[in-house]
Amino acid sequence: MDTPLDFLEQAEAELAAADHDESATGVDRRQFMFYSLVAAAASTFGAQAAGAQGALARASGMGSIASGAAQPPQVPPVPLGNGEAPALQFMPYPGGTGALMEKVVREKGAGAFTRTPHAVEKWSGVVPTNPDDLAFLPAHRISALIKARKITSRQITDIYLARIEKLNPTLNFVVTLLASQARAEADKADAEIAAGKYRGPLHGVPYGIKDLFAVKGVPTSWGSADFKDQIADTDSEVVVRLRDAGAVLLAKLATGLFAQNDWWFGGRTNNPWNTNIGSSGSSTGPGSATAAGCVAFSIGTETQGSIVSPAIRNGISALRPTFGRVSRYGGMVLSWSQDRVGPMCRTAEDCAMVFSVLHGVDEKDASTVTMPFQFDRNLKLASLRIGVDPAAPKELVDKLRELGMNPKTIGARPTVAGMQGGGLNVEYAAAFDFYVQRKAKEIGLDLNTIYDAPRTGNAPFGNNVAALPKGIEAGATNPMAAADWNPRFVGGRTARGFEFMQNQRRRMLLVAKWGEFMKDLDLFIAGPNADVGPNAQTGHPCAVLPYKFDVPQFGGGGGGGGANAATPAPVYKAQPICGVITGNLYNDDLILSVAHQFQKATDFHTKRPSFA
Repeated sequence: MDTPLDFLEQAEAELAAADHDESATGVDRRQFMFYSLVAAAASTFGAQAAGAQGALARASGMGSIASGAAQPPQVPPVPLGNGEAPALQFMPYPGGTGALMEKVVREKGAGAFTRTPHAVEKWSGVVPTNPDDLAFLPAHRISALIKARKITSRQITDIYLARIEKLNPTLNFVVTLLASQARAEADKADAEIAAGKYRGPLHGVPYGIKDLFAVKGVPTSWGSADFKDQIADTDSEVVVRLRDAGAVLLAKLATGLFAQNDWWFGGRTNNPWNTNIGSSGSSTGPGSATAAGCVAFSIGTETQGSIVSPAIRNGISALRPTFGRVSRYGGMVLSWSQDRVGPMCRTAEDCAMVFSVLHGVDEKDASTVTMPFQFDRNLKLASLRIGVDPAAPKELVDKLRELGMNPKTIGARPTVAGMQGGGLNVEYAAAFDFYVQRKAKEIGLDLNTIYDAPRTGNAPFGNNVAALPKGIEAGATNPMAAADWNPRFVGGRTARGFEFMQNQRRRMLLVAKWGEFMKDLDLFIAGPNADVGPNAQTGHPCAVLPYKFDVPQFGGGGGGGGANAATPAPVYKAQPICGVITGNLYNDDLILSVAHQFQKATDFHTKRPSFA
């Protein structure tokens, strides 16, 4: 027998062969099975396995496995990196994905699953000649100009590259610029369009992608100096789909360190409206570059607020899709049960145009599903069941009511007592165990001691001085202080499996409660950040859109005591202020269509930062 598990299998076989006769083994069946389970569990820890096997051998009379017998060396476990998914898969629909598919087929027919291409409206009117005017056009208008051959892909690509060269030194949103590659892709797109080989609405449209996604032969840093030279040998699925659609990749855009906030190894990425503040994160580069008119659109990711927050901070439109609608393959994993991919754009229609290419099943990502997506430019708001929270932005609600919305007042959203973040820290820790193990060796850290003292804030090691790596002070809060060490990857290592599983069971209760809450609603409007946390757990989609132009209230500075008590609050300039429309599961098309009705009647999405 090679391992304790092999021993367990043989012991159980012998018990079965004895026809469960206690006299055959000399031990009560329940006692025998208890020792068997102990042996199996102990095998996980290696050092305790021999003692457990010895106890079982003594109890059962199996002298051939005496505790003092030499044990064969343990076979090391298969190494795991960042991407390998667990056997468990989150499904946001309360009844499961199978029930969802049957429901859609029953109500809409199998044809509803056929992908509907986004049809771009033809360009009408005078074509802008000023490069900045072209740069700030919505992506779907750039698409119309390229299709009509009124501008070329190379022309708009060069405009964006020039703007990146001019503005990036201040905004700091580019990690890797792909200028030569972009020009080659743009030239190829122009040649194909001239030859009548039009691929669709993204053909020739330049974009940027968050530096969490693999692009073959190009560094993918995850915002970390430790990975700044990491070169992928394959492409992420979103890159493949966008390339097949003819989109032109301009740059890998900044993500906060391991997808946290707006700080990465190159410094802070800034908000183009107010450069004295970061652009939020972790889709910090996509938010800043899009708002600054340096890409036609960008691709971000969200685990718990990382699309919504930078979209709000930078005053742009964005879609955080329903969980499972876009493949994460080739992207850095934080959470297999929460990570999502979505477009960050200037308008809701841009988001719909990009999403129409991205969404759908990918066999390389088991979370993905295909669901109907029908963007409607002429949607009648009166036909929808729209909830409005008393805390919803008045300007947004009043305009939608003027456009035909019949709002239904809603109250507090469902909660489940005892929920603790859905086990997110456990997923973080598992996804980055390979890095924690490597980093601990590099910096001389004993992983067995880092849990001895409580940790607060961003300090990964608390005040446990003995556990600190060389050069790191106790209580350090600088996000870069511990040589990229992230406290999120440490805390989850101590969670008990029992507690994690109980938390997942409570999470499913939350999913069911939200299903009940949303059963009579197509979508609702609440405060901008009101439901980010719960919907990270439930998988619901939302659209971000500007609803007014005003001086933002981002906070910061004075108050709170301590060293920051005398720091004055930053002074901000006016910028677009954003609201959020939250949809029922898979109503991504409806929330974008509603946002589009608002944007047809307003111009907040057309504002440009004076800096840019």
